[in-house]
Amino acid sequence: MTAQPKIYIAGHRGMVGSAIIRTLQSQGQTNFITRTHNELELTNQESVRKFFELEKPDQVYLAAAKVGGIHANNTYPAEFIYDNLMVQANVIDAAFNNGVKKLLFLGSSCIYPKLAKQPMSEDSLLTGTLEPTNEPYAVAKIAGIKLCESYNRQYGESHGVDYRSVMPTNLYGPGDNYHPVNSHVIPAMIRRFQEAKINNVPNVMIWGTGTPYREFLYVDDMAAASLFVLELDEMTYQANTEPMLSHINVGTGVDVTIREMAETMKRVVGFEGELVFDTTKPDGAPRKLIDVTRLTSMGWRYRVDLEEGLQKTYDWFLSQESVRS
Repeated sequence: MTAQPKIYIAGHRGMVGSAIIRTLQSQGQTNFITRTHNELELTNQESVRKFFELEKPDQVYLAAAKVGGIHANNTYPAEFIYDNLMVQANVIDAAFNNGVKKLLFLGSSCIYPKLAKQPMSEDSLLTGTLEPTNEPYAVAKIAGIKLCESYNRQYGESHGVDYRSVMPTNLYGPGDNYHPVNSHVIPAMIRRFQEAKINNVPNVMIWGTGTPYREFLYVDDMAAASLFVLELDEMTYQANTEPMLSHINVGTGVDVTIREMAETMKRVVGFEGELVFDTTKPDGAPRKLIDVTRLTSMGWRYRVDLEEGLQKTYDWFLSQESVRS
């Protein structure tokens, strides 16, 4: 029996990192290395170097990142660019110096230009100006892709280095942040619908007209795609990527209006009241969808549709609420 690879998951407590662990466990993997933020400060190069020298992992999933909404990105831009750049540089370089051959970097679809053609394909990277609100974060994520590509180009043949990058669309699911103000659209809506249901409120207010289209991917599908990409044979991977355009979009390729999403949420939560759209609030971009042709052509497709994913997420949210109460 072959020994299991030793896998380090950076960011194992986050929504994506914890989903990667769940998915690996479902496949019988038990040989993990994890460290909490208090145990290992990833922005500290010396600490990261010592950790890799001690643990010598075989594979790395780099899912650790400083993340936040528009308000946080605008308030702390220096932290967003510095922390993310340092984490990526430290982990990728320490991985290389300690013989790690397989690494997966998890990015974000905010790397694409603000006015990128829809759906956004991988080759729209670096073709235009980024969304100003999260530009520092996006620049750091682009640097992460380029770190992986540059190590591959310089050390791929000589050292067998194979560092890959995936860029997810909007993610949701267990482990998300359900803060009423600082969370993303799905967790914020779950909380608002649940509170309205409990308090018999007659309606729930949705920002904007409800007409913009958005794409949502259940986080366990993202984890499955991450494993798929990292384990993909070299020939298939290289046939579908380029050395300086190697990142892979991960999404459903299907978008829904905010209204459709809210109506699905209303059904899942069992809220009996009305939806009211506050048209004085901004809508944002009319459409945000990523092109998943590259990943689909390699043989991966999402499994969890929006209603099933929202049901799983709502069930998890309720389980957490009952733990707190």
